[in-house]
Amino acid sequence: MKKFISIVLLLLNFFAFAQKPCEIDTDITDSIGTYKSTKQFLIFERNFAGNSTNIYFSLASNNGILNLEFQSIQRSSDFIKANCFDKSSKIYLQLNNGKIVTLLNVGADTCGTLLRSDDGKNNRITSSSFVFTKENFEDLKTSKITFMRIQFSGEIIDYPFKTELVSEMDNKIYQPESYFIDYLKCFD
Repeated sequence: MKKFISIVLLLLNFFAFAQKPCEIDTDITDSIGTYKSTKQFLIFERNFAGNSTNIYFSLASNNGILNLEFQSIQRSSDFIKANCFDKSSKIYLQLNNGKIVTLLNVGADTCGTLLRSDDGKNNRITSSSFVFTKENFEDLKTSKITFMRIQFSGEIIDYPFKTELVSEMDNKIYQPESYFIDYLKCFD
């Protein structure tokens, strides 16, 4: 009897924690069409020598077209160099299975917005939208991301992904490597 109860409890825990719930931030349907997006998710965080960089992803479906919404927030007491997005900008995601998924920029040309906070620090917020190409899109649903390369208009920057990221900003635990595995199901 103890074994039976143990097995039942084990299976209940497995099913209860097997999938993350879809955290939908926006879900609009009107005469123009439909728009649905997930909450922003911290993918990358770096804090070093008074400078910080946070990168967030969210998935959005605009009339059935799936986009990756990208946002970078940089903070420094020094001037922050602009990394601009243009029509040739891309995001490359290297998967655990060795394949590479390419995302194409469909947002407007932008170098972000530079703001000064009350404490005198400079903040640069850069956002853009990217669409998935058909090649290897299905692999995102089953394979973790190990590495991201962003091709800005004048520079390429690489970002390694962590299996688990404990944010210094909010002390929450994030799992960037499995972002697409966990959230693409929200749009099936």
